[in-house]
Amino acid sequence: MFLHALGHFHPPNLLTNAFFEELGLETTDAWIVERVGIHTRHTVLPLDYLRETRNRDVRAAQEAALFSNAETGRRAALMALDRAGLKPSDIGLVVAGGCSPDECIPAESNRVAQLLNIDAPAVDLQSACSSFCMQLHFLTGMRPERLPDYVLVVNMDNSTRVVDYTDRASSVLWGDGASAAILSPRVPGRWHITETLLAGDPSGADKVRVPRMGHFTQHGGEVQKFAIRRAGETFQALRTRFMARHPHLGAEAVTFIGHQANLRMLESVQRRCEVPDARHFFNVNTRGNTGAAGAPSVLSEHWEDASVGDAVVLSVVGSGLTWAGALLERARPA
Repeated sequence: MFLHALGHFHPPNLLTNAFFEELGLETTDAWIVERVGIHTRHTVLPLDYLRETRNRDVRAAQEAALFSNAETGRRAALMALDRAGLKPSDIGLVVAGGCSPDECIPAESNRVAQLLNIDAPAVDLQSACSSFCMQLHFLTGMRPERLPDYVLVVNMDNSTRVVDYTDRASSVLWGDGASAAILSPRVPGRWHITETLLAGDPSGADKVRVPRMGHFTQHGGEVQKFAIRRAGETFQALRTRFMARHPHLGAEAVTFIGHQANLRMLESVQRRCEVPDARHFFNVNTRGNTGAAGAPSVLSEHWEDASVGDAVVLSVVGSGLTWAGALLERARPA
């Protein structure tokens, strides 16, 4: 499976650490940066709405949002299509998934396809924050002849709509954003997806939840330990597979892009896996936790950056509990 292009979109409204101080959450910029390493994050919600309501009613947030999930996905998809030199009519399948869909039905993918005027099947595959790599795992495992030339994968996570802004522990984490990827099973592209991993532990299903019409909750300490362990194991497994195929290259040849939950968690994985600073790419410090859009949006933001190198491992974790990874190798000219 080839990756032809990535795109991303983050709504313009900015949640700074000073904003949380204004809300009276008994927090400071120093406290937030020390604990999670996040300075800013984006939201689809009006800032005055958050000041006035603290988002106590998630149903009201749905109405107040300035962008729907589908609209943020459309904007990310347009960037990916432009980078790939393709039109919406070239897409033969749309796949979407994330943490907080706008509706139970129709599928989020149908809404994105509707906005882009794509006349093709559209389905959702979601495992919360690990959705993107999980989707890659299933798509790369399908028979190529059953897939169209081009597949659009969209991850829209505007989870500030389900965050309780009276809870300083969770409210400082989340930001909104969308990512989009153009894949092909047969047309060569810039990156070749050579390995994927998918695993899960359903006994932890209650550890991270967003109930219907309720706020996000998690067992923070337990989930962070789980995420550090599983993200590290996934990265190391895929890096080992890469090195087995390329014995002339060292471990430092592989770039790490993890689930953008918080910077301190990512730094812990980086230390455990002995990843050099130059091989660790992230955006959580300025974007917050954008769920399933996090890891792909990092690579999208560095799409033209040669310093990313020739091999990237995306290693992500999510509710379920689920963890997944993908090894991308820069495609060589024939």
